Amino acid sequence: MSATGPTPRYRRVKEFIVRHIENGDYKPGDQVPSESALVTTLKVSRMTVNRALRELTHEGLLVRVQGTGTFVAEKRPLANLVELRSIADEIAERGQRHTAKVEFLRAEKASADVARDLGLNAGAQVFHSLIVHAADGVPMQLEDRWVNPTTAPDYLKMDFTRITPNEHLSQVAPLSEVEHVVEAAMPDARARRLLRLAENEPCLRLRRRTWSGGQVVSASVLLYPGHSHRFATRFAYRADGTAKRSNL
Repeated sequence: MSATGPTPRYRRVKEFIVRHIENGDYKPGDQVPSESALVTTLKVSRMTVNRALRELTHEGLLVRVQGTGTFVAEKRPLANLVELRSIADEIAERGQRHTAKVEFLRAEKASADVARDLGLNAGAQVFHSLIVHAADGVPMQLEDRWVNPTTAPDYLKMDFTRITPNEHLSQVAPLSEVEHVVEAAMPDARARRLLRLAENEPCLRLRRRTWSGGQVVSASVLLYPGHSHRFATRFAYRADGTAKRSNL
């Protein structure tokens, strides 16, 4: 018993699970005991167990998959915000297999917002793709991208299960500038389904625009499961006070 009173029961459940994770009994991707099993083992209420699992999920240690169970979260990959890289390369470097499912790839009229982002007139034709990128079959990124057709005229002809949009655009419109905006977001029903997210599970949303030779090439919204991804960058400063990027 602590000086401030007994440890709350839900905390004891959390400590039990964390201890097993730290000891290697529960490894990343392993399913943890069910609520019923934890109730029996630890002799606490289902409400207590549910609170412990919910908090550990919010803290990023567990992933709750609706209708399946609760699993130990994979270690979150660290993405560099400055360096623009292919999601396929990031996944391969972690020793995993990248796959992509193209939900759609089409030409359409630009909305006012998309036209503004691409520097075009509202109603102008743009190319639009929606692709789910997965690591070993687990969705890691939902890529919603709009492309200026004049910068990549063959975009709709590409097989994006073999090459990523980033790789193709880097070849046909070499990058000269990039803009990133990162924010937390609640996914809509479609994104939640495609990323296999539990109800009320948040995402990290990366809004990206790219330029080539002063012309906007693409505008994209990239969604990542909040439990499995994080972004970071690091800068060093020269003697004159200007920033110099450092690799992470």
